[in-house]
This record gives sequence, structure tokens and C-alpha cells, in this order.
Amino acid sequence: MVITDFLERNARLYGSETALVEINPSDERDQAATWRELNLIAAANPDAPYRREMSWKDFDRRANRFANLLLSRGLQRGAKVGILLMNCLEWLPIYFGVLKAGCVAVPMNFRYSSDEIKYCLDLADVEVLVFGPEFVTRMDPIVSSLDKVKMLFFVGRGGPAYSEDCMRLTDFCSSSAPPVQLSDTDDAAIYFSSGTTGFPKAILHDHLSLVSSCRTEQKHHGQTRDDVFLCIPPLYHTGAKMHWFGSLLSGSRAVLLRGVKPEWILRAVTEEKCTIVWLLVPWAQDLLDAIESGRVNLDDYYLDQWRLMHIGAQPVPPSLVARWLKVFPHHQYDTNYGLSESIGPGCVHLGVENIHKVGAIGKPGYMWKAKIIDEKGQPVKQGEVGELAVYGPGVMKCYYKNPEATAEVLHDRWLYTGDMAREDEDGFIYLVDRKKDVVISGGENIYPVQIEDFLRAYDKIKDVAVIGLPDARLGEITAAIIEVKEGQTCTEAEINEFCKGLPRYKRPRKIIFEHVPRNPTGKIEKPVLRERYCKTPLVEAQVTG
Repeated sequence: MVITDFLERNARLYGSETALVEINPSDERDQAATWRELNLIAAANPDAPYRREMSWKDFDRRANRFANLLLSRGLQRGAKVGILLMNCLEWLPIYFGVLKAGCVAVPMNFRYSSDEIKYCLDLADVEVLVFGPEFVTRMDPIVSSLDKVKMLFFVGRGGPAYSEDCMRLTDFCSSSAPPVQLSDTDDAAIYFSSGTTGFPKAILHDHLSLVSSCRTEQKHHGQTRDDVFLCIPPLYHTGAKMHWFGSLLSGSRAVLLRGVKPEWILRAVTEEKCTIVWLLVPWAQDLLDAIESGRVNLDDYYLDQWRLMHIGAQPVPPSLVARWLKVFPHHQYDTNYGLSESIGPGCVHLGVENIHKVGAIGKPGYMWKAKIIDEKGQPVKQGEVGELAVYGPGVMKCYYKNPEATAEVLHDRWLYTGDMAREDEDGFIYLVDRKKDVVISGGENIYPVQIEDFLRAYDKIKDVAVIGLPDARLGEITAAIIEVKEGQTCTEAEINEFCKGLPRYKRPRKIIFEHVPRNPTGKIEKPVLRERYCKTPLVEAQVTG
């Protein structure tokens, strides 16, 4: 079975039912109107709809049309097709159209600069690029140097002269399934690593990987046809799409929300009757801050049907979960661990039944195995810190065109994750830190995530990142970059006093009050911070006590 089989089944069984909804709340003119009503108000301006929807049958037809467009242009099996779009109703039909044509989908980060776009297009041997209006100014400087790209398709109105109108072209293509036979071992997609460690690597997956992620996600969260999934993170990332795969497998509706304001999230849950919401840590924090400050009144929303909130993509502070369950005591909570190399979330999974283990990332997920190993690849003793390795049907085939990097992380199909972890007496796995982020100070291994979790418990702190800075005597020292909550003031003396609750060697030696940068998937961009602060003279905060 291949991933496109699920779409064709849903079109056959549930054709007239809604598959996808897109909501664009950022330009609202009337806060009292629903997004459906605003659509009627804005009917004269089709470029700025507030709410659009698509049935399963239309979804499948659009995918077929795009596949047939690619085939009509002579694309061969295995050709790479880049997708550079913001979340929109066209995104997934284009993705599935690529797959139906026997080609390889190459989703791209919408924050990429011009140079990064070109780098990734070249690295993945992309022959066709589909892009939207948000990227024209980034495409303009590089379009003449894209030697491998043969065709540029534009999604929107008034595209640049060097592109073709994608939607108009597909209108003239057949909506019947293309005559392409696929197998589960065929290459399906290239995803790029998050780029938090430099230029991204291209991660190649086959159809077996994609299908396994459907089954893992649905097994973990029990999606039924009655569920409605609110999808906010970018679809180019494995996290968002592979959580949506649970909706694909169950034939249930999903809502693409283009915005992260707390009011928009709660309004979408209310108006679309969403039952499952996947949040990144910053969005969950913002939502709780808005509720606890009184800026958002929960009585204004209908949330009784919301059954599950889950978080992934980064370590989750236990204090955040405690706050969430205090505000939403009826919610099931879950966390998922994964990498793009393991086809996204779920290779390790907490499970809604294990709320007593909040802080852990869980146990091996459905169809997965995991182990914690030392530098020689041997299992460590229970309770000791080592590198987490995972094994399952969603492990990547390779880093595309990079056998050296592949050999570093794949060992007999075990994926060495680069994450340091430990296992407790009940078999639950706890992330300690990224292997590359461990700070070695005076011979002691210091794990920044532990310090970050401790500091987040301080009520004035909105976000925090801990990094290592060079030190002539100790090798490295820890620095805490602290983002203070809006309307609050905080001093180094306060932080130093609070940090007396930590062992002395773990207390940050430098305190920096500054914004904490995160990438679109919520991960702290620590290389950005190291680049900034390792080269900038700083006044050291005195550690007392």
C-alpha cells in the first residue's frame, strides 16, 4: 500500500464530506462575525477569503490534475518537485499530485532566504518548483541561476513573468487518476533537517515511511471520523503533516489555521468544533498567558468537544503541562518525540494514559524500538545518560547524496538521533539534551535543558535558552538567555537568587535578557545565539550563594 491509496479511498467513501478547511483570520474586519459570515462579506474579493473548504472528492481530483500536469510536461518517475508555499488549501493536493505522478515531493521551509532556497533546490536536484506570492521577492534574485529547475509554477494571481499559473494549467488537465503504478519502496519525499545546526541536509523517505507514520499517528491518538484536527504548524515540516496523516487514515476533517494568536486558536476550536489540537511550546505558553492575564476569557468560547492537546518538536517543560491541566482539567495530554529522519513524531510516545510521567517523552511508539547507547554503541545501564537510538519502518532511506553523513547516523537501520536521554525504572525515556548542546564545564557535563526547565518555573520568565560560552579556565561556562514576560521586569539578582535551587555547578554564569529565537517548528535556534554571544563581550553576572 502507498500513501495515495488512502486519499483515493476517502474520495470514494466520503467524497462529498469536507476534508480540509483553510482559515485566514489576520485581516478580519468584524470580530463579531464568524469566519463563514466574513467569507460572504468578502465575496467580492476572492484574493482574501477568510474561510475555504474542500471535499475529499475535490481533494483527490485536484491531486490527479496536478499529477497529470507533471506527466504532460514529461516528468519521469523519481523527478523532484519542490513545494514552497505557506499553509493553504492547495498545499496538500499539490503534494499528493506529486506522489501520484511517481515523483518525489520536496517541501521547503517558508523562512528560507534566497540563498537557502537555491541551496536546497540544488541539493535535492529539484526540476519543478511550485511557489506562492510570499516568495516572489526571494525568488527574483536567484531565478536566473537555478540551472536544474526546468519549470516554475505559481500558486496565486499575478505571478512573475518567469512562472506559469499553476491553477489555470491544472484546470485543463484530466481529473482521473494517472496511469502510474507505485510501490511502497518507491522514493516519496525529501524533507530537510531543521537547519538549527547549519545548512540543512536532505532526508529521503519512501512510501513505506509515509504509510507507517499514518498508522503510528492514528494508533497513538485514536482519530475517528468524528474528530476534527486543528493544524497550525507549517505543512512543509514532518510534524504537522504526519499528525494530519491520522486524519487522512480515519477520513476525518482537518482545519489549517494561518495564525497563532490565542484568540484565533480558541475561535477556530469553537467555530470548527475541533477536537484535537497540536501546539508548539511557545503557542501553548502564549495561550496560557493570555488566559491567566485575563486578556482572553474562556467563557467567550465553546470548547467542550476539545478532547486532546498534544505537543512535540522540542522538550516540553513539566511546569507548562501542569499549568495547562489546571486551566483545561478535562483535556487528555500527550507528547510525541521524533525527527524528520524518523518521519516525524511518534517513534517515542508518552501516551494519554501516562500523565503521571509528564516530563518523559515516553516509550517506543507503535511499530518502533528504542535504546540508549554509549559512545561505542553499547546499551548503557538503566538510569545512565547516553544517546537515544531508534529503529522502525519510518527511518529514512538516507541523507540524499550524502553517504558520509548517512553513515554517521544509520547503523544496521538504527538511527542515532544525537539526543542524550536516560531511561527510568519503568522504561520511560527522558530527554536530557542534544548531544551537540551539552556544555562541558570544568570536566562536568551540564545539560542545558535541565537548567531551562528549572528557570521556566520562575513566573516572570516567558522563554529561556541556555548555551555554552568559551572560558579560558573551565573550557565552557553556561549562559542563560532569558525572555521576560510582557509587562514584567526582572533583574540578574532575582535570577541568581532563584538559581540557588540548582547545584552550584549548574547555575548560569551569565544572565542575558533578550528575545529567544525559535524556528518555525518551535525549536530554539541555539547556533544563532552562539554566533551572537560567543563573539560579543558580555558582563558576567555574579553567581552567589
